[in-house]
Amino acid sequence: MDAARSALLPTEEAQALLELTAELGAKELAPRAAAAEASGQFPRDAFRLLGRSGLLGLPYPEQYGGAGQPYEVYLQVVEELASSWLAVGLGVSVHTLSCHALAEYGSEEQRERWLPDMIGGDLLGAYCLSEPGHGSDAAHLVTKAQPDGGGYRIDGTKAWITHGGEADFYTVLARTGEEGPKGISAFLVDAGTEGLSAASPEHKMGMRSSTTAQMRFESVRVPEERLIGEPGQGFEIAMRALDHGRLGIAACAVGLAQAALDAATAYARERVQFGKPIIEHDAVGFILADMAARTEVGRAAYLAAARLRDKGLPFSRQAAIAKLHCTDAAMQSTVDAVQVLGGAGYTTDFPVERFLREAKVLQIVEGTNQIQRMVIARSLARG
Repeated sequence: MDAARSALLPTEEAQALLELTAELGAKELAPRAAAAEASGQFPRDAFRLLGRSGLLGLPYPEQYGGAGQPYEVYLQVVEELASSWLAVGLGVSVHTLSCHALAEYGSEEQRERWLPDMIGGDLLGAYCLSEPGHGSDAAHLVTKAQPDGGGYRIDGTKAWITHGGEADFYTVLARTGEEGPKGISAFLVDAGTEGLSAASPEHKMGMRSSTTAQMRFESVRVPEERLIGEPGQGFEIAMRALDHGRLGIAACAVGLAQAALDAATAYARERVQFGKPIIEHDAVGFILADMAARTEVGRAAYLAAARLRDKGLPFSRQAAIAKLHCTDAAMQSTVDAVQVLGGAGYTTDFPVERFLREAKVLQIVEGTNQIQRMVIARSLARG
C-alpha cells in the first residue's frame, strides 16, 4: 500500500491492519498463488491463517468476536488480499457475505450462539442462493424448505457455490411459501448435516484454487432455531446481503486491476526497445496511464459506497455502480497488461495471463454486470 492511501485511512488501527494484510499478502499468499491456481488446490490453510490474524470477522461487532471495523476499512483489506491472490480476497468476501444474514437478521440468542464461531477464524462459510435454473432470477428459486416435525426439510440443488464442499457452514435461501420473492426464507445449515453433499467442482478458466460446486440438499433437516429472520423474509435478506457482496467484488476487482498495473509497469520499466524502456514510449505509457486512472476511480467508487453504508444511508445504487465499474475496469486492465508485455504476457512465465482469466468471473458473480445496469436504471426511474 502506498503512503497516500495509508494516510487516508481513518485510524491508526486501520493503518496497522492494512500493513499486516500487505505483509501477509507478500509473504504468505502471493508466492503460492500461481502454483495453487495451476493445480486447483484449495487454500484452506490460508483462510486459517487469516482467521488467526483476525481478518475473517472485520466488519462485525466486537461483542461477538469481530473487529468492529467500518466497511471502508474492511473492503481495503479485501482489495489488498485480492491483489496478492484473488481467490483468497474473494473467499474472504464470500465468507463475510455468508455471515451477513445472521449478523443483521438473526435474533440476539442466535447471534450469541453461532456468530462468534462463524467469525472467530476457524470456520469458513458459503452462500447458497443461485440454482441451476435460477441464477440471476433469484426471486423464483425452487429449492424447498418444508415444515417437518418442529423444523424444516430442505430439498433441491444450489449452483455455483463458492467454497462448495469446503465450507463449514452454509447460508441457504429456500422456498417456504408462495411463488415469488415473498415465499423465500433463510437458513443457517451446518456442513455436516445429513443429506447435504457437494457435487464435483466445476472446471473453470480461472480462479481454479477457489472451489465452485453444486450443493445437493436431499431431505436435509434443520431445526426451527436455524431459520434466520422471519419466514418469507429470505429474499429481503438476500438482496441486502448482495448489496454488501457487490462491494466485496468491487474491492476484489480493484485489487486485481492494481496487481495487473503493478506487473505491467514493472515490466515496462525494464523492457528496452528502440534504445529506451518501453514505458517511455507514449504507445505504452498511455496504456499504463489509463490502467492507473481506472484503478483509482474504481477504488474511489467502492469507498464512496462503503462510506454511505457506514453512515447508515442507502447505498444499493452506489454498490451496483461500483461493482459494474470496477469489474469492467479489471477486465480491461488485465487485457491491457497482457498487451504491454506482448508475447511474454501470453505465457505462464508472467502472472498477467492468469489475471486476465481471473478477471472475467468478476463481471458475473454477485449479479452479472447486466443485472447491475438494471439495478442502476430502476433506481434512476424511481427518482
